[in-house]
Amino acid sequence: MEGGKCNPATGPCPPPSQGRLITVLSIDGCGIRGLIPSTIIDYGPEARIADYFDVISGTSTGALVTSMLAAPGPNKRPLFAASKLKDFYLENGPKIFPRKKLGFLNPAANMFGAVMGPKYDGKFLHDKIKELTHKAKIKDMITNIIVPTFDVNTLQPIIFSTYEAKEDSLKNAHLSDICISTSAAPTYFPAHLFKTYDSDPKAKVKEWEYHLVDGGVAANNPTMVAMTMITKEDDDHQGGSAKRKYPAPKCAKWGVLRWLYDDGFTPLIDIFSHASADMVDIHAAVLFKALCVKENYLRIQHDSLEGDTSSVDIATKKNMHVLIGIGKELLERKVARVNINTGVYETMEGDGTKHPFKKGFLIVTI
Repeated sequence: MEGGKCNPATGPCPPPSQGRLITVLSIDGCGIRGLIPSTIIDYGPEARIADYFDVISGTSTGALVTSMLAAPGPNKRPLFAASKLKDFYLENGPKIFPRKKLGFLNPAANMFGAVMGPKYDGKFLHDKIKELTHKAKIKDMITNIIVPTFDVNTLQPIIFSTYEAKEDSLKNAHLSDICISTSAAPTYFPAHLFKTYDSDPKAKVKEWEYHLVDGGVAANNPTMVAMTMITKEDDDHQGGSAKRKYPAPKCAKWGVLRWLYDDGFTPLIDIFSHASADMVDIHAAVLFKALCVKENYLRIQHDSLEGDTSSVDIATKKNMHVLIGIGKELLERKVARVNINTGVYETMEGDGTKHPFKKGFLIVTI
């Protein structure tokens, strides 16, 4: 990090101060495709990512990765090394997203289930999250983290961050509640309800109730959320983008049900999710270019996933290993920036790894 020394063996990088480079790792939400950023992060097998980034931000499965990288372990060191992330998905993915065998009734049963309730009950995922995070709260993280969620009761985004949790007890939620909430993708997992409390006798509000779903509803790419939260305090890896195509002649004939469910996919949710993530890329690219630091916003992105690899919940052994292969392939590519005129990701000139980053933000999004 510019302006300070970092010794991963003894502790995290010193906190940034005004005028120095603030490093941010932003991890998008993508279900089982979380194997892709997990593989990329595993580039340094024993790396403790919390030592190299001032802030880690994640949505949905990206928040799970974020939490595993920043959760406190023995001796106040990160609980998980990068090398453990893939194992989490390989071992637990099939149990989080169990496949149902219904024979010739499968397509009809899936559509009926998608209309009547969430595809998965989330019990295994919830239990696993609680097992991993114990009773840790967000203010206890080894490095600063930011996790977007969305409150369906108040219809507004709720952003949990280490920054705010240290100042406001009502925002200092258990990490398990935050992870369960931001993983509650509509139609896939149920919404999550929990409360936080303030024991300060002078507090005007003693408790707060949250009714939360997946933060991807508001910010599937949490980059701008991270920047906003950081700038309030101090005056990027992506999991692959599944560009599931929906030709106009095909969807022109759809009614409500087909917009909600089509051949194992959820078109309406896919469209909103991709639109949200892509608009963030465009806004960030415009902002960084205007500030003359366009080389400080980097994207590691596979934008043409197809078939099973484009799904967020196909956790078969074959598909998971294909996703790992895609992550390894991305490691061999040059990093990219979005072309603000075409919306297409273009590789950077040179090798994309040795640019003299300027002060301000360095955002790496995967």
